[in-house]
Amino acid sequence: MNAESMREGLRKISRRMDENREYLIQLDQQNGDGDLGVSMSEGFRAAAACMEETGETDLGKLLMKAGSAFNEAAPSSLGTILSFGFMGMAKALKGKEEADAKQFAAALKAGVEKIMDKAGSKPGEKTILDALCPAVDAFAAAEDFPEALRLAAKAAADGSEATRQMRSVHGRAAYYGEQSIGLLDGGSVVGRLIFEALAQ
Repeated sequence: MNAESMREGLRKISRRMDENREYLIQLDQQNGDGDLGVSMSEGFRAAAACMEETGETDLGKLLMKAGSAFNEAAPSSLGTILSFGFMGMAKALKGKEEADAKQFAAALKAGVEKIMDKAGSKPGEKTILDALCPAVDAFAAAEDFPEALRLAAKAAADGSEATRQMRSVHGRAAYYGEQSIGLLDGGSVVGRLIFEALAQ
């Protein structure tokens, strides 16, 4: 991976969020405020545009810039949470202009750990982490980028689907308590869409 392939990855994620904007809004309206599709579409669009506009080749600096742009364009709880992920990955890749699959796996892990640390959440609580954590583990277990991304996308999809059986414990969705069981978590779908886009 280098700066150009990272830019292409963000372009793909941005397109996938645009395509699923209305679906994410509908999911979020079940037990949230319905802004998920808007914030994710606009946030990833801003992150992708930021990467296009800079000639930066340091992967860490590139991710830090993109994360700042994302956070500014997606003023929501998940927007803040994902900006933490950008920051964690950026620190892990700082000073590198290229990264192999193992180095990128370490960066993904650092991003997820930053999210858990800052948000005070963990897998099993019906959040985006239920898609991201199994995806990162699956990615780390593979040997090359194409296989790693394919396995990560599958793991993210399975993790997202599993949130139907979970009870929400964070944010507005937590007010629904037991009523949240049976509903698919919108944040976990965002995690699935991220890895689906990268696996294309």
